[in-house]
Amino acid sequence: MTTPETTPPSSRRGFVKQSVAAGFGFTFLPAYLTSARAADNPQLPPSRRLNLGCIGIGGRAGSVIPGLTEGGTAIPVAFTDVDFTTAKSLEKNLKAFPDVRRFHDFREMLDKMGKDIDAVSVVTPDHTHFTAAISAMALGKHVYVEKPLTHTFEEAAILMRAEKKFKVVTQMGNQGHTSAGADQFKQMLAAGIVDDVVKIDAWKSPSLWFMNAAERIKGYPAEEPMPESLKSWDLWCGPQEVKPFSKMYHAFNWRGFHLYGGGMFGDWGAHIIDFAHHHLKLGLPTRITPLALADYNQVSYPLSSDIRFEFPARGEKMPAVELHWKAGGDIKIDLAEKYGDPGKDGKVLMPKPGNAGSYLHRKQGDYLVQRGSHDRHSLVYPRAKMVELGDAMSLHAPKHNHFQSFVQACMGNGTTESPFSIAGELTQVLNLGTIAEYLNVELQFDPKTKRFIGNDEANARLAGPAPRAEWADCYKLG
Repeated sequence: MTTPETTPPSSRRGFVKQSVAAGFGFTFLPAYLTSARAADNPQLPPSRRLNLGCIGIGGRAGSVIPGLTEGGTAIPVAFTDVDFTTAKSLEKNLKAFPDVRRFHDFREMLDKMGKDIDAVSVVTPDHTHFTAAISAMALGKHVYVEKPLTHTFEEAAILMRAEKKFKVVTQMGNQGHTSAGADQFKQMLAAGIVDDVVKIDAWKSPSLWFMNAAERIKGYPAEEPMPESLKSWDLWCGPQEVKPFSKMYHAFNWRGFHLYGGGMFGDWGAHIIDFAHHHLKLGLPTRITPLALADYNQVSYPLSSDIRFEFPARGEKMPAVELHWKAGGDIKIDLAEKYGDPGKDGKVLMPKPGNAGSYLHRKQGDYLVQRGSHDRHSLVYPRAKMVELGDAMSLHAPKHNHFQSFVQACMGNGTTESPFSIAGELTQVLNLGTIAEYLNVELQFDPKTKRFIGNDEANARLAGPAPRAEWADCYKLG
């Protein structure tokens, strides 16, 4: 077992300024070409290994790190976490890789071990995805970032520009984008099955504390004693305002607060609207309308949300689309009986929505496409129509899953399915949804200028509050 290493704050700030602000001029020599790696990883020769610097070890990283290292091509050489004790699933990775060097600050990890790291995984709270990702990209590191890609619209824009500038492999962790379900949707698109979609119903049932009326709180939580294992609350807060510590933030419930998380858009949005957004080329909306926000306030996300997005026409067989997002309890979506199937007792059997998913409505109204979430495959109702469609609805597993797609792309074998160039715009749609939940007013948006029309407060939310001084250089890439 190793002891986490620390560096004085002044040195950390110097690293950010040198690596990020000057990052456009880097010269990158892949770590697998350096001699430093050979002795540390005897399983594979240097030219066939991918050394990982893992930022965030617990929680979702309990699945991400094993997924990336499955098969042995990628191995972790550095772990970074502000707390090596509290988070769930943390012991899973620490036991699997007990001798990996540990750090509390990712800037220190990159400073001390940058020459031996090829790629970085970022599995941290939403508000620190950007600073970790851009710091690694500026050093020429490939980057895997959990969804949502960023906490703000502008952060996503910067990462999309950085992907082009630094020419590194990227992947956002919406694993359904690399799956048999995703390949099926491509087949459906090619066969014309999802032509002329004019409306999308998307929904998510309650699953986090802020969607349970009994667990909601007024305002910010009261200060609590900080656990000894959390070495720096200031570091956990990253570029955002430092609120007094509370267990309501760390280790998980941060997602319910506008300041640190993305609410249900951040938690499930990418898993639900991903296929439709990308393959139907929805782009950015022109109008976002909050129809109902229960227990609305500007601290925590609503108890329930009912929001309408309007997307413009994109060309032939891609008319304007209204996407209706509902998150919370008592979700009801009315469907015409023509989409049901006759049952044995003469009653019509209607599609069952489940806890999360979407319905895609065609303007012809001849059938309905149902999508679940993550890697779920699509269904067509009535079922008799789906039988007619035959091979276009068949399922074929991809060569690599979402994790290994990233690893293999880093090794020069193929490309990723959800690079920042794709995931960034999807994230921006989700960011616009969180702005609507924060302001609770109808918003008009210009996809060309990427600005709201006639609402300065909304435009200020695109970038969010100015980052704290220690992190300001991360936001200076063009």
